[in-house]
Formats: sequence, C-alpha cells, structure tokens
Amino acid sequence: MQDPAGNVLILVENLPVPLDRRVWMEATSLARHGYRVSIICPATPECPAPRETLEGVQIYRHPLPPEHSTVLGYAREYSAALWHQWRLAGTIRRHQGFDIIHACNPPDLLFLVGGWFKLFHRTRFLFDQHDLCPELYESKFERRGLMHALMRLAERLTYAAADAVISTNTSYRDVALSRGKKRPEDVFVVRSGPELSRFRRTQGDPAYRRGRRHLVGYVGVMGEFDGVDHLVRAAHELIVVRGRTDIQFCLIGDGPMQDSLKALARDLDVDAYLEFTGRIPDEELIDRLCTCDVGVCPDPLNALNDKSTMNKILEYMALGLPVVQYDLTEGRRSAADASLYAAPNDPAALAACLETLLADPDLRARMARDGRLRMENELEWKHQEPNLLAAYRHALKES
Repeated sequence: MQDPAGNVLILVENLPVPLDRRVWMEATSLARHGYRVSIICPATPECPAPRETLEGVQIYRHPLPPEHSTVLGYAREYSAALWHQWRLAGTIRRHQGFDIIHACNPPDLLFLVGGWFKLFHRTRFLFDQHDLCPELYESKFERRGLMHALMRLAERLTYAAADAVISTNTSYRDVALSRGKKRPEDVFVVRSGPELSRFRRTQGDPAYRRGRRHLVGYVGVMGEFDGVDHLVRAAHELIVVRGRTDIQFCLIGDGPMQDSLKALARDLDVDAYLEFTGRIPDEELIDRLCTCDVGVCPDPLNALNDKSTMNKILEYMALGLPVVQYDLTEGRRSAADASLYAAPNDPAALAACLETLLADPDLRARMARDGRLRMENELEWKHQEPNLLAAYRHALKES
C-alpha cells in the first residue's frame, strides 16, 4: 500500500535527537517513505543547535531547566517543555503545517499540545508510549498517592486523545487495551530493535581490557533505578569476595547517578577495575562493546522495569554479545536463550551468572549466535518499520 504524503510533527521531551535512537529511526523511516518530518526536542550540550536539518528531518530544539529528581523539579521541567513545544509547534504550523502530531512520552502531558491542535486545527494525534509513567513514578518514589493518581489521569487522557497508539512491547500494548480502553485495532507494537546496518560488529580493541583476561560491558543511562549500582556491587562480589582480578568492567553512558556510582566503586575498592567512559561516539561505543565478552543489563525488578524493554539488551544481541540480566518479563521476551537470568535484585546472583558465562566460551558463543539470529529474524528495525507505517495509515485514515 502506498503511504500518504503528509507532514509529521514529532514531540519528544526525554532526549534530543538524534541521540534518541528510537525516535531517530522512526523519523528517518517516515522521511524515506515520503513524509515531511519535523521534530521538537530539548537541547543538550551534545546537541545544542536550536535548529538543524539531518537526513531530511527538520529538528527544532528548546532549552530546559537543570534536571532535578524531585516532584518540583519535574514540574519545572515539564511546564517549560510544554511551553516551548506548544510555541514551536505554532511556528512550524504557520510555516509548513502538519497533519499529525506524534507524541513520545514521558511525560504523559503532551496530549495538551496534541489535543490543542487536534481540537482547533483538526490535526491527528498519535501516542508513542515509551514509558509507563505511573509505574515510573511508583518505581522512583516507592509510593503512589495523589501524584500517582494524577499520572494515571494524564495517561488516560492521552489514550483518549490518541487516534492510534504505538506500544514498545506486548506488555505496554496490554496496558493500552486494559487501562487505556483502546480498541485492539488502534494499538500497534513497534519495538526498538536497532538497525543492523548501523550496528556492525568490529574486531574490537584489546586495549579496552586494560591487560585483563575478560571484559564486561554496560551501556545505558545511569539513573536512580537503572541498576548500575547493582552492577558495581556485583563487581565487588567478583573482584573482592571471589578474587577475580582478571575481569575489567566498561560502563558506557551518563546520567545523574554517575558521580555517586564512582564514589560507590571507590568505597567498595573496585574503582581500578571499572572504567566510566561517559557518553561516547557511536563508533567507539560499538568498538568497545565488540571487545566485551558479556553485556550486562542490571535493571532491577520493579513495577516499571518488569514491563519495559531495555534497548541495551537488543543492542548487545545485535552485536553478538551474550547477556546477563535479572529475570524480568520483557527482558526474557527480548533475549530468550541469548541471556542468563539472575534472581531479581541480588547483585551476588548477577555476579554468579557473570562468572558462569565467563568460564564457558562455548556457551557464550552459542548465546551470541542465538541473539544475533533473533535480531535478524524478528527484532531488528526492518521488522518494526511496517508496523510504524501501519500505525500512521490508521491514524490518518479519517483525515
């Protein structure tokens, strides 16, 4: 079926593009299929330009206040984002117009922008649910209460405004059907599998091992509930408790917890074995991961993580890395036989799985093959793109 020509406006508040890999894959796929795509996103030191065009996609960036992990901090951040997104959306509409707004959460407040243009300008609205915000709040603050109830309300209003919903996995789709009261035909699963043409395995570089026999890799955000502290404690179990001084750890990424994680590594006397690279270019990231023996996903079991797909797992599999992770529902659905699964929230169990895998090169090779084939046959982006285009056809069908 020929995709309709149309103008698309994508709203994303959590990360800038092109650093947000999922949003960038969606945007460039739409552009290749004849859509004219604009994106509004935050500016960061890595992506400071207020406006630029990349691969045919127009990007508009806006400032945000400094990040603070408090209710007041989130209120300041989200109110500033909504103002800038509404303001820039008006500018884009005057200059070129748009037929559909594609809103990527968090937060579940972008329906205020999408709903405004849907109500007054007959624009279609597509909700791309990257996170379950009520579960995100519950996992971060370990409580529910009034704020949790308000987040449930915002989520419900977002679902109600949406002409179509994109879910990142089947757990999120189940929430859209049950909590969101959406019809099955309105919800499309579009996973975040990377483009294998851009995730090509290299020979790696032994220098990253720092003279040690094994290298364990982590890539991702270093936030409060991403579990990187579990990985640091697992390193302590291996290095200090079990005497495994032949293992080096490479932790790639950035986030608000990085300084405290470095302090924890010093306190546990493993800082000499842990390299924190910060955010690095994709070429170096891939080269470092290809040097690793194992990729770790230490996200702990909580209300959010159990239902969420961790992109790092898919990236490890794309590069032919076996995985160690806690036993979470969507983590197991993603990796299947390409991973070992530790008892949730137990760094010693995580360490035991790592030691088992590092001791068995044949097992590592088999799991690596299983993961790569799973990506090639089912999970990589080329298998997700048709569902994205189908969601757009559905959302635009009455326009």
